[in-house]
Amino acid sequence: MKVVLGYDGSLAANAAIRSGAALFPAADAVVVYLCTPPFGSKGLRARLRHSARNVDELIDLVDSESEGEAARMVDTGVILARAAGWNPEPLVKRTWAGEGLGLAQVAEQLEPDVLIVGARGIGATDSKLGSVSDLVVHHAPRAVLVVSQNMISAEYAAVADGPVVVGVDGSTGSDRALAAAGALFPGREVVSVGVDDGSAVDVAAEQPAHRVPRFRGSGAGATADALVAFAEDQRAGVVVVGSRGRSALKKVLLGSVAAATLQRTYRPVLVVPGG
Repeated sequence: MKVVLGYDGSLAANAAIRSGAALFPAADAVVVYLCTPPFGSKGLRARLRHSARNVDELIDLVDSESEGEAARMVDTGVILARAAGWNPEPLVKRTWAGEGLGLAQVAEQLEPDVLIVGARGIGATDSKLGSVSDLVVHHAPRAVLVVSQNMISAEYAAVADGPVVVGVDGSTGSDRALAAAGALFPGREVVSVGVDDGSAVDVAAEQPAHRVPRFRGSGAGATADALVAFAEDQRAGVVVVGSRGRSALKKVLLGSVAAATLQRTYRPVLVVPGG
């Protein structure tokens, strides 16, 4: 198992390490810190601004000192990842595309089994994803695990041994999600849940090997609510959803139910991209 984890020293990133290591024990992990403009932390730039004699010197100082700051940051992530049971290595990458697209690019280059990101939001008025994790799930070509920093003790406990709940609707995307769940979580119970937002799909007939409760909502939000409620009832360790495919730019287009699920649960959500 190979995972890539975006690390920036935040509580969300630390939560992602903890839950990711519980879901994918003993994985080979690449802990990635992305340097984005303006390079260096605010405190570092402020200190260097007072010590530089001119703009050219300030630019040189920021370049050199921000590299050291980034190395120390990613080393902290590696230490935490190793303590959690992973076999980690650091990667510092400078990008002008921003953290979200930068992580998607790293996933495209390294081709991990899973890309893991933390989410900082706390509710409906403050997106549970945040700009970085939102961009990652929309554009990464690999499966993305989104972990909220606001999980409670019962949810952390479920991550260790709870079942894997997969939303299925008879589409190719949900078939890929179901296959990914079986491959990525060997030994865990996989519970398929039939969901749709208006189309009549005989999911139970199409997935005879799995226990398939079925919900039909009047829209993506209602369907996601039903899926999330079922995951809560089952004490799910992770919820798995499929995206809807790709655009002309070969970027993943997130399905409406998948997007709504990400906003409605604090449990880890694995988004599996379309073909």
